[in-house]
Amino acid sequence: MCLFPACQQPAEELNICFTGDVLLDRGVRQEIQRRGSIDSLFTAVAPIFRSADATVINLECPLTERESPIHKRFIFRGDPQGAAALSRAGITHASLANNHTIDQGRKGLQDTYSHLQQAGITPIGYGTTAEETLRPALIQKEDLRVALFSCITLPLENWVWVSGKPNVCQAPVTELAEAVRAYRNGHPQDYIVILIHWGVEYYTTPSNAQRRDACRLIDSGADVIIGHHPHVLQPMEEYRGKYIFYSLGNFVFDSPRPVASETEIIKMRFRQEGISYQVYRGQIQACRPVCTLTPE
Repeated sequence: MCLFPACQQPAEELNICFTGDVLLDRGVRQEIQRRGSIDSLFTAVAPIFRSADATVINLECPLTERESPIHKRFIFRGDPQGAAALSRAGITHASLANNHTIDQGRKGLQDTYSHLQQAGITPIGYGTTAEETLRPALIQKEDLRVALFSCITLPLENWVWVSGKPNVCQAPVTELAEAVRAYRNGHPQDYIVILIHWGVEYYTTPSNAQRRDACRLIDSGADVIIGHHPHVLQPMEEYRGKYIFYSLGNFVFDSPRPVASETEIIKMRFRQEGISYQVYRGQIQACRPVCTLTPE
């Protein structure tokens, strides 16, 4: 969906692509071995990423050589070389506030943060204090600036918050809303995007709790909400002229369910006059996303 009139020439504009979950383990690891490189996962979508000023993913696994799994049902571990491959594809930012970057413990989480930084990718939603995890990443182009918050609102399996140790942002929605309100008051000209891990897996509609929390966050000053975790696409809604993408579903993933194979890239277009967006729809084929290069 393109909300710019066809005859209008873009003036100063900051374009950011957002995707769903990126997994580099399990069936995806097997596909990487079959293809011979991690880069092959992104060949069909890299042109879209490179057409934007930044690209933000939800990284659904730690990137570490350590094997120190915590006790939970699903445990992932991606190759640290994946960080450089993500960067080569045009990915610039990765949300870590989810229920899988912790899979190899605190040292594995810290490794993930370090490998991403070394590859030139900015991790979001990570820190050793609550204040650090809630600190937004900033993307700026000329006079336009976008603040990215990242948070998981779901309980983490067998994970305890320890101040002074590596953590992901687990702020309750009330605290997240307070942080957003404080940032909005101090930076009234900036745009605010919230990356939030929430919802119910494989539900194609958002829950009442998601809708309630989304309204609270927008009332606090957010302009865009990008959701992850359900592994399927959920609809976009507008509230007070702001955009809520409840779930972008999977992106690089190995789910066998057909409904979990639908994917999309959202390109948000930030201008002084306001925000619009484009949608690149696609399918996950053999773990890799294949999206149309022409937006809807």
